[in-house]
Amino acid sequence: QVQLVESGGGLVQAGASLRLSCTAPGRTQSLTLMGWFRQAPGKEREFVTGIRWSDGSTYYADSVKGRFTISRDTAKKTLYLQMSSLKPEDTAIYYCAASFRFTVLVTMSGGYDVWGQGTQVTVSS
Repeated sequence: QVQLVESGGGLVQAGASLRLSCTAPGRTQSLTLMGWFRQAPGKEREFVTGIRWSDGSTYYADSVKGRFTISRDTAKKTLYLQMSSLKPEDTAIYYCAASFRFTVLVTMSGGYDVWGQGTQVTVSS
């Protein structure tokens, strides 16, 4: 059973940067896709960004494009989310997720099989 462990959340001021990490210990040979989602209070969970594990192809929500960067270290089995120019509207619980499916829509949470526990990111104005 693959478990995802997140770290790196916190409280920052608007305009600051923050990096989240997500480590997937265990077997990753069948891993196809990893992503970050977020959920703000009173809102539904939304897609932030995703990356294909094999070739590193990346996908971003329009709201974070140009500010956030997703990357992965296959040797360390670690996923990263570098967040820059943070805004108060980025405040949310951020979740990493992993998919082992060959055909999955990267933006849909239902396509992911394993989730992290979530890490809080709070951006003050």
